[in-house]
Amino acid sequence: MKRNYILPLFLLMQIVILKIIRFFPENVERFYSNGIYVFISKFSRIVLGKIPFSIGDCIYFILILFALKWFWKNRKSWKLNWKNNILTVLSVLSVFYFFFHFLWALNYYRQPLFEKMNIKRDYTDADLLAFTKKLIAKTNAIQSQITKNDSLKVVFPYSQNQVFEMNQNGYKNLSKEYAFFTYSHLSIKKSLFSLPLTYMGFGGYLNPFTNEAQVNYLGPMYSFPMTTNHEMAHQMGYASESECNFIGFMSSIKNDNLYFQYSGYSMALRYCLGNWQVRNEEVLKKLLKTVHPGILKNYQESEDFWEQYQTPIETGFHAFYDRFLKINQQKEGMDSYSKFVNLMVNYYEVRPL
Repeated sequence: MKRNYILPLFLLMQIVILKIIRFFPENVERFYSNGIYVFISKFSRIVLGKIPFSIGDCIYFILILFALKWFWKNRKSWKLNWKNNILTVLSVLSVFYFFFHFLWALNYYRQPLFEKMNIKRDYTDADLLAFTKKLIAKTNAIQSQITKNDSLKVVFPYSQNQVFEMNQNGYKNLSKEYAFFTYSHLSIKKSLFSLPLTYMGFGGYLNPFTNEAQVNYLGPMYSFPMTTNHEMAHQMGYASESECNFIGFMSSIKNDNLYFQYSGYSMALRYCLGNWQVRNEEVLKKLLKTVHPGILKNYQESEDFWEQYQTPIETGFHAFYDRFLKINQQKEGMDSYSKFVNLMVNYYEVRPL
């Protein structure tokens, strides 16, 4: 067998193995997510956490340059050497595919949080309505505590670097109740690609190769703690977007700081209201009348920010990422972000909010 066929065949083998692994989530949970991955992720965060800029973003930038250079160099000989070129591309993909899964992405195949925490999956409109009303009352109360005026939006008083440090308090409190949400070795970076991320419509991402949580530093600050907590949940080995939203929400509201609690409650409320927009617009209108105007001004702040960056790039990238999520065990695709409403409604059905 020729050498240049080895890595493409290895890629095929990886795809087949992953098709089998998805039927054994308990084993992935035990041996990878709570085993090998714990050591990999901690090592990465210890080594890179203290570096003030994103090593992962730098690596991506260099790799993109190399890729563009290679395609440019081979543009004229592509037809003549198409077979070797395709094998080269597949070989590179094979290596990336292996390290992507070995260093982080096998977490897509772990036991779902619904099962791990014994949370029901389904809920009724009545369940959602009761929870949304509780969430409105809680968010209103915190907004009033902070601003002393229900018509004023919350203005965040901390820097982004302070948020990175202070977010650890929420996870520390959360881990007292659930040890598997213990977070250690801070490694959160302001993404060097924040402007492209904004045009793509994303608040952040986890670099699976360096385990750095990359956060878009351009967005509204009131939602920044919740966004950062979401990416920290990815670092802990939770791949599902809905689960990371849920974990990010819980760690935000467990924080001792009111502004961090507001970030969690207000973002969760926004998802619930969005759910009602799809389910029943008449109910949405009634609910909005009970939300403090100051909270709605924060929501408008977000809408105004994202609207100025809306382009076909965002639509195209969302379509790509929707497909990516569906391939990786998240059947709802981009809708999986809002699926954490299921987790919230059923978790807090029997617990105080």
